[in-house]
Parts: sequence; C-alpha cells; structure tokens
Amino acid sequence: MPDTTEITNPEITNLKDLWDEKQAEALQGNPLALLRYRSNLLGADLRITNFGGGNTSTKMELPDPFTGQLARVLAIKGSGGDLGSIQESGFALLYQDRLEDLKRLYRGEAYEDEMVGYYPLSAFGENRVAASIDTPLHAFLPFPHVDHLHPDWAIALAASANGQQKLGEFNRKFGRKIVWLPWQRPGFELALQLKRAVEDHPGCDGLILASHGLFTWGRTQRECYLNSIRTIDQMGAFILDHQGQNVAFGGLLQGPLPDRQKVAIQILPALRGVMSSNRRVIAHYADDPDALIFAGSKWSRQLAALGTSCPDHFLRTRICPLFVDWNPAQEDLTTLKIRIQDQAVRYRSEYKRYFDSCAEPDSPRLRDSNPSVVIIPGVGLFGFGKNKKEARITTEFFINAIHVMAGANALEDGEAQHPLPQARHSEQSKDFEQFHNYVALPRREAFRIEYWALEEAKLQRMPPEAEFSRKIVLVVGGGNGVGREVALLLARKGAHVVVADLDAAAAQSTASNAAKLASKDFIASTVLDLGSSASLAEAVNFTIAQFGGIDIVVNTAAIYPVPAEGGQLSEEQWAKTFQINLTGNFLLARETEWVFADQKLPASIVLTSSANALVSKKGTEAYDTSKTALNHLVRELAIGLAPTVRVNAIAPATVVAGSTMFPRDRVMHSLQKYKIAFQESESTEELRSKLANFYAQRTLTARPILPEDCANAIAWLASDQSAKTTGHIIPVDGGLTDAFLR
Repeated sequence: MPDTTEITNPEITNLKDLWDEKQAEALQGNPLALLRYRSNLLGADLRITNFGGGNTSTKMELPDPFTGQLARVLAIKGSGGDLGSIQESGFALLYQDRLEDLKRLYRGEAYEDEMVGYYPLSAFGENRVAASIDTPLHAFLPFPHVDHLHPDWAIALAASANGQQKLGEFNRKFGRKIVWLPWQRPGFELALQLKRAVEDHPGCDGLILASHGLFTWGRTQRECYLNSIRTIDQMGAFILDHQGQNVAFGGLLQGPLPDRQKVAIQILPALRGVMSSNRRVIAHYADDPDALIFAGSKWSRQLAALGTSCPDHFLRTRICPLFVDWNPAQEDLTTLKIRIQDQAVRYRSEYKRYFDSCAEPDSPRLRDSNPSVVIIPGVGLFGFGKNKKEARITTEFFINAIHVMAGANALEDGEAQHPLPQARHSEQSKDFEQFHNYVALPRREAFRIEYWALEEAKLQRMPPEAEFSRKIVLVVGGGNGVGREVALLLARKGAHVVVADLDAAAAQSTASNAAKLASKDFIASTVLDLGSSASLAEAVNFTIAQFGGIDIVVNTAAIYPVPAEGGQLSEEQWAKTFQINLTGNFLLARETEWVFADQKLPASIVLTSSANALVSKKGTEAYDTSKTALNHLVRELAIGLAPTVRVNAIAPATVVAGSTMFPRDRVMHSLQKYKIAFQESESTEELRSKLANFYAQRTLTARPILPEDCANAIAWLASDQSAKTTGHIIPVDGGLTDAFLR
C-alpha cells in the first residue's frame, strides 16, 4: 500500500479515509496511476475486500495507436489480481466501444460464457492482461469510475433472508439510494441487469448484489473511493448496531481451550495427513476470537453445513467446511484424531455426491473432495492450501464468512417469508438454503461457480508447481555452510523451509535470503540445540505450528573438536562430539517419528556423515568414530522407520568453504601444517579457498568440494526422484580413494 497520510473525515467512523490529496495530486494527468492508488487503498483493509477479491475500473480517453485520435478505454483490474498490491501493469485495458458492441452479439444467458472470448479481441494497444469476467459489469455501468467490492458488512445484508427489507431501513436511516438486485452469477447477463437497474432507479448511488457484494461509483476517482468507504462504513454502523442487541450464533456451547495452541500442534500432522489424501497441503491455524466464538457456538454446525454465500468466499473455502464433532471435556486427542479421519471420509463421500448431482457432461473434472477449512470446537479454524499463503488466505476468507453469518443473523427480526429476496424468480426461492436469517446459495448455483469453465481456465493458466511445492522441510544447521545452501536450494525449488541453528542470527540471515528466493510466507527460522531433546522437540513443534507438519528433515550440523595446543582431547570434548554428531541425529529422528506416523505421508530424513567415517587418521578419533557410528545409525533408522520414512546420508570430503568447522585460526593452522603460503591480510574465504584446493588434489577429480555440491546431493535424496533409495550413504568427496569401501 502507498505511504498515506490519514485524512480526518467526520462521515467515516468505522473505517479510515486514507486518501492523501498530495499523493493524488501528484498522479493527476495519469488516470491509470490514480486507479492503482485508489485500488491499493481499498485493498489495504480486509473489511473492505478480501485478498484477490473485488474489482475497480476507470473509463478514460487515450490516443489510439492506430489512428492517433482519442479512444474511450476501460481500465479494469486484471483476472486474478489483488487490489492491495496491484501495480499499473496489472490492469487490463480494453476499447470501451468494442465492449459496448458486444451487446449486439449476445445470444442470451445460455451462451453468455462465449462472450469472454471477445475480451482479448477488445484489448487496447499492446495490453495483454487477461480481462476479468467482471469486465462487462463495469463497462455497462454509465459511470466513469466503478468499485465492485466484497465487504463483510455489505454481504451480511446481501445474505440475509430479510436483506431487501433491511436495505430499505438502511436507505431511510442514512439517506441513501442503494438498489437491491437478486442473485445472478457474474457474467454478461448480470452486466445487463446492472445496467437496467441503474436506468430503472435514476439517482441511485450503489447496488447490492444478493448473495454477492456491492457496487459503488463516482464522477471522480476521489468521489468513487469516498462513496465506497462511506457506504461500507454506514453498512458497518447498521450491522454493528444490530449485533449489539444479539448473542452471536445462539451462544457458546464450548469455550476456548486454554491450551488450544498445544492441542493444535498435537493434531495438525494427523489433520494435514487426512487433508492430503489427494495431494499434499500446507496448513494455517487461526484461534482469534471470531474463529473461537464461531467454532464453539450452538449454531456453528448448521451454519458450517450451509457454507459460505459470496462466490469470492467459496472459491477458496470450498462449498462448506468440515465441522468436527468433539467434546474436549469428555474426549481425548486420540479420539479427536480418529474423529477427524472418520468425518473426513464422510465429507469426501458427501462432496462426491454433490459433484455428481450437479456436474454436466462438459463440467471440469472433480479437483479434490477434501475440505479446505476444518472447524474444531474449543480449538479454532484450520485452513489448507497448496502453500502457506493460500492456506492463510483461505482461513481469512472463512473468517470473513463468519462475519457475514454473524451480521446476517444479527439482522433477524422474525421468521423469513418466501420468496426470499435473493431469488430472481419466486419459484427459485426454495432452492436457497437458509438457517435463521442467513441464506446460502443453492448448491447447483454454487457448483456453477466452483466448477465454472472460466474459473477452470484461470487455474489452467497457473504455472506448473515447483519440484518441492507442498513439501515442508526442517533444515538443522541451516545457518551456515552446507545447511545454508540446502535451505536456499530447496526454497528455490518451492519448499516451505524452517531454518534451525544454534546461532539464531545465522538462521535468521539464511531465512531472509531464502525468502527472497521464494516468499516470506514459505520461510521461517528458529533456534535449535542438537544436543538437547527439549530443544529438538521445540523446533519440531515450531515447524508444525508454521506449516502443519514435516515432510523432510535435513541435518548438516556437527562439531569437530580440537584439542588444546599440544594436549589431548578431553573427556568432555569426546562426549560432546558423540552427543552432537551421533546422539543428536538419533534424537532428531525420535522427535519427528510421531509426526511422520500421524501424517502417514511418504517422508525423508537426510543426515550428514563424512569421508572420515572410512578414513583412519591420528588426532581425529572422536569426529571420525562418531561419523562411523552415524553411518550405521542411518541403516538402523531406515529399517526402523520404513516404509513411510526413507533415511539416507551424504558423506562429503572436507568442505571448507563457509563451514563453521573451519574458523580462521584452524584454517591458518592447517595452511602452516601443509606449508602452504598465505598472507595475514587475506580474507577468511581466500584462506579457505587455498586449503580447499590443497585438499582437492588428494581426490580423483581434483576439484574442491563446495557446499552447493553437498546441497545438490541432499536435495536428490530428499526428493521423489530417489523414492526407492533408503539406508544409503552417498559420497560427495570428489573421488577420495582412501574412502573407497573395502
């Protein structure tokens, strides 16, 4: 969002008028830049519109590249764009006159989808941004600037059984002229209905689309923005006034559990595993007050069964969430996990029936019968998606839906009468589903949106998913060296990565760099002490809390003890070496075993051994024998965790670059030992490079082993490409003959 100065506007009480006249003045003469500014302000508040939802437009005149004369042009948010972050390049530009001409080509509602094929033909100049299906809705309204938004307060009116009556009350109270329009799927037919509604109601200043959203407009960009936030603000005041007189959702049956976050972590792997029966998903957990009140309320089961009303909502949340029956006062977590499994099976069966009953011969195929939102009393909401951002947004959308349900039921003032105002024709009224005052779309209408060919085409335009998409990786020792390269590589390949290291600053640094290669939503960091079971458990729980589970565990952390000058290794150094290099790996596997068992998804552990495990030398007994023992631990773990978890390791020769086991003083000592010339003024990495090149000459390839070489091998072992490899140690040593197996 642009840096704005808040303007005090006495008309606005619930929202904020963020319009800054100085910024707007600087954009005068560039209507597209001003449209971007207006859009960013509207998208900055989820109470105004959801992520990726809503649409804004401006009609303007631009020089026609063919004739040089001014042409009427519609600028509208491109398909799939987000108002809060959209840039000028995200708007589709179309000839307004060509869009008007489409009315002559329109063959009726049964053929309205074919009109979308004309939008690319109406593109202005070199603009090739995919036009939204909302394009004619904006084009046919006779106003220069139009906003179409999905604010919770407006949808609460739109989804109320008495919504048209309550809109009349709203208009009288605030002196407004907002028009009610019955439900119609977005598209060309709705565009013509909007046009007729404005013509039939001269002087109207907005439109409520039943079960959908709000249209507002203005003669200038500022007037349009102000009309939008003023209307939403007034609707907020209207809804909040009614809510102050009501108990939400019939009151609480189950209050929030004091240890609900701990409960969420304990059940998330099982929950994620169940939701991944078709393909893996990433999780997001919400326990804010709205989520907890809804989850524990008397009406939540019935309202959840109805699902969301606004098309923008259920395109993310599916037709309805899964409500899990669970009484925490009488049932334990084992029972809850069984209940999740059983009710998910029932949900999939019911979803399949819904699909089969609504699908037409030309409908897209069934995508996934799993829910994308799960509600558990006392615990809260869980959202699922192909990545963390999608999971979070899905959860946010359902919380928006909760606000809508709360607002609609607050407006209840008696038993609703048929026909419901959402129905375009009275005989359609019985098809709408209703509980108290909240009205959901008919299942067949919801299906027409969820499995709309145009929405399917939008999904097909998405780029293919990366190799490690939907995978969650815990990288132990990710702050430096090989671990850092693993985290960066897997981030580039689409993974969700938790960087864990004893050095918190180093872990955060790696995470920051990884986020630049992926998304900040995909990356997190935490402190981890490999020698502590408690610390390992905390890191595992942290990863679950972030993303819902774990698919891959990588450990590159180890220590290389150095005896005091001229002395021997102490007993404490020997013990600590085995604690970190061997026992730590055993404990890491033990602390993650329950996660893999609950998920029931194929998983991978990749540990880091060493060529030293096979090469006997004087003075490195602790390090070498700890790595030898690790080799056998890999085989033991592979047997013990099969068939769900594969366990492998890499065995590098000396990796000097970026390694914390090669601090400057050790590198200089080694250079002196091998009589390699160097200067005190040389950087640590320059000194490390000299030592690495010396070590390389002992190998068949005569090339230094770099952290990225090890990272590539680890990525292969962690990937599905090595799905039939387990219990093995892969050398990454350049061909070190001393380490050949005997």
